[in-house]
Amino acid sequence: MAGRMFSGNFTRHIVQSLGKSIALGEYPQGQPLKAEAELCEEFDASRTVLREAVKMLTAKGMLDARPRRGTIVLPESQWNLSDPEILNWLLDRKGSLPIISEFADMRLAIEPAAAGLAASNLTAENRKTLIHAIDRMKAAAKGEDDHLDSDIAFHVGILEASGNRFFWNMRHTIEVALRFSIRITNRRKGVERASVDDHQRILDFILNADPEGAENEMRTLLGEAKMLLNQQIEQESKK
Repeated sequence: MAGRMFSGNFTRHIVQSLGKSIALGEYPQGQPLKAEAELCEEFDASRTVLREAVKMLTAKGMLDARPRRGTIVLPESQWNLSDPEILNWLLDRKGSLPIISEFADMRLAIEPAAAGLAASNLTAENRKTLIHAIDRMKAAAKGEDDHLDSDIAFHVGILEASGNRFFWNMRHTIEVALRFSIRITNRRKGVERASVDDHQRILDFILNADPEGAENEMRTLLGEAKMLLNQQIEQESKK
């Protein structure tokens, strides 16, 4: 396999495979990873390629590699949960709803503020982006666009329109988690897609330069999503 891949691609393959295995609990936290020679054989990889992959997972906070002690799988509390790859691996884990619920709490702390800032800082380019996202959501309601992609485009567009670089830096993480949470909340609500009207109201406040209105409307939207997630968690806990 190694001979059929460029070194960089093969390294990424090992990172994906090993990282997901760690996230799924196949390597116990706090315990040593398999020996380097064993992993090289398992992946049919050179030591150089394997060590590069381990280095990348170490940077994500999942591993701690030290000379003469070996490589240890670190506790989940030390993982970089804002890393989209780690979040994606965790959401593939059975019983991931509590993670999505915690993520909903983070959204409640950030996105209303981002919507308020967007209403204050909106540029002509941001205006076009958000209007285009709403138009895509309207098209999705007619089956002419992807409802999930258009919904995500709207929320990511608000992060950008906020003008806050730290909010914008979270766009990849938010996109990953939204792909899971939107499906759950829409299913719980009994609809196939998010309400265009709910999102249109947020946009109207932003376009009218009303920070308080935009913030409150976004909080209402996300508060409902959080409630639906909690209902789903409660239902699954009774199974």
